[in-house]
Amino acid sequence: MTDQTAPDRLTTTFAGTRGPLFRKALWGSLWTILTLGFYRFWLKTKLRRYYWSSIQPGGTPLEYVGDPLEKLLGFFLAVVVLAFYIGVVNLILMFASLSLLASNFTAYFVSFLGVIPIWFYARYRARRYTLARSRWRGVRFGLKPGAWGYAFRALWHWIITILTLGVLWPRKTFYLEKYMTDRTVFGSATLHQGGHWHMLMPAFVHVLIGAVLLAVASFETWQGNLRVTYLYALAGPWFIYGVIHYTVEAKRILANHKTAGALGLQAAPDRLKITRTYVFGYLATAICALLPVLPIVTIVGMVENQRMRQIYDTTVETGLIYGLPLSVWTALGIIAYFAVFLIWGVLRHCFVTLPIWRHYAETLTIANPDALGDVSQKQRDEFAEAEGFAEALDLWGAI
Repeated sequence: MTDQTAPDRLTTTFAGTRGPLFRKALWGSLWTILTLGFYRFWLKTKLRRYYWSSIQPGGTPLEYVGDPLEKLLGFFLAVVVLAFYIGVVNLILMFASLSLLASNFTAYFVSFLGVIPIWFYARYRARRYTLARSRWRGVRFGLKPGAWGYAFRALWHWIITILTLGVLWPRKTFYLEKYMTDRTVFGSATLHQGGHWHMLMPAFVHVLIGAVLLAVASFETWQGNLRVTYLYALAGPWFIYGVIHYTVEAKRILANHKTAGALGLQAAPDRLKITRTYVFGYLATAICALLPVLPIVTIVGMVENQRMRQIYDTTVETGLIYGLPLSVWTALGIIAYFAVFLIWGVLRHCFVTLPIWRHYAETLTIANPDALGDVSQKQRDEFAEAEGFAEALDLWGAI
């Protein structure tokens, strides 16, 4: 066991287990369905409190003190604003497009572009709210205002990334993370993102190799050269591994260059272990989620087989199962639909999210913990819309 009392660092433990998490996610998801989605604000709050309290740097758990009513009211506020945008701005764009260009394509395109900065704005505000409602050792976290600054920077870095066909993705990753980190506070301490975006490029090599192989395979297949289709079997897994490899390595490198005064972080996640967790976790989740559909698919197959037999053999009699009314089939379809998404959401927490969080937590240490004595409390950050825009735009994220 790692020594948590070492004078030069604090190690992190993770106390969460699958059993309690499964029960919280299952009952919360059921109530979300029964309340037509309104309970999701309470479910999200309960899950965050469980995850936060499970992470224990130096043996002291994190706290999440968010209020589901804040999320609900913020959601309604965001919906009103977005309704104005959709109803008024889109109407003006549509009128201008039809009057000047005799086409509605331009209006739809400009409207889509107008949502993109709002999407980035919502992402920043969601992170600000989450940090403002998070504490450790009784000290609040926070994120300084700057949502529109983040939105415009994100647009600029995305344009550069697209123009370079994704090669400069690490540049976007670094500068957007630096913008957020340099505005993040822990009490009276302000975080700083050190390093340079070049340090992320080696971790991105596998993504580039996988992308090039996929492009070559697609181009040759489009040209009619089917002999290179075997490249998909190599390029697909390579690209997926490259994405996971880059995600883990980028988190590790960026975390190791974060400081808050004299405080520092040291992260050492195992990318192979996280890759196995993603692959087998999502595979197990998908298999379990499809189980409710199998009986209905089997019955539909039997019905279709019986129908075809009746066409050629008039002696076949129709049984009860083949004569079910449309309302019964509709009810079965609705039940299967909600069951798939319920099982997927619940088991994804148990098989993917929880193990990933545990691994990241247990491989994270805080350097120079004596500097924590110099950190004082900060004022509470009030919010008018909480995570409303993120909820309205369905930016669910991890939790």
